[in-house]
Amino acid sequence: MTIECHLDIQGVSKHFGGVQAIGDVSLQVHRGEIVSVIGPNGAGKTTLLNMISGFYHPDSGSILLADRDISRHSPSRIATLGVARTFQNIALFRGMTVLDNLMLGRHVHMRTGALSAMLRFGPALREEVQHREVVEDVIEFLDIQPLRKQPAGALAYGLQKRVELGRALAAHPQVLLLDEPMGGMNIEEKEDMARFILDVNDEWGTTIVLIEHDMGVVMDISGRVVVLDLGQKIAEGTPDEVKEAPEVIKAYLGTQAAN
Repeated sequence: MTIECHLDIQGVSKHFGGVQAIGDVSLQVHRGEIVSVIGPNGAGKTTLLNMISGFYHPDSGSILLADRDISRHSPSRIATLGVARTFQNIALFRGMTVLDNLMLGRHVHMRTGALSAMLRFGPALREEVQHREVVEDVIEFLDIQPLRKQPAGALAYGLQKRVELGRALAAHPQVLLLDEPMGGMNIEEKEDMARFILDVNDEWGTTIVLIEHDMGVVMDISGRVVVLDLGQKIAEGTPDEVKEAPEVIKAYLGTQAAN
């Protein structure tokens, strides 16, 4: 059986001034797969995610989403095509409630005009009710019902990370990009986040690409791991294959690979 390629990154490069952040990197992500991108600081991981989501455009190469070239698309256009992401540094609206932050994740699906939405009448009101139902499902999925009316900025850090995941999930993405979703979390919070990621993949069939520094998490949840170093792809394979690769041990894992 042929597995459909959902995201096809073909020889992309990106320079900032005279510095090469990504050099001729290719990667295929199949539909429904969880792929982790790892590497030392400065390896180009976030730059790669930024190119997929449209925040940067590759200097060369191309990025295909389900055979559609999105290399020059804007972030908003890519979002409407079914790509959502979280950020390494939390990007919530801190003064808004959890519910309202998640409602913002539905904006790519909203069709009524701004005036109707502000006045909340007719089609706009009916549409808001529909989007609210989706958001409430996400809130229940992430087990944050008691927090729905609290300002996002008042929550503990790990819960803010969960809310940011919820905002991305509210868009019902086909492809979910996660930039260090476990960063700054304690062990219990990491376990919860890993479970949510696996459930999103299993229950919703969402294709997931994530950057993560916690090698235990990466090895536990990934179907495939890609390793970058100095903007180059140096290894790719199953977690076990990557863990044993000499070039990976040298560049990134070091003594952790033997543990």
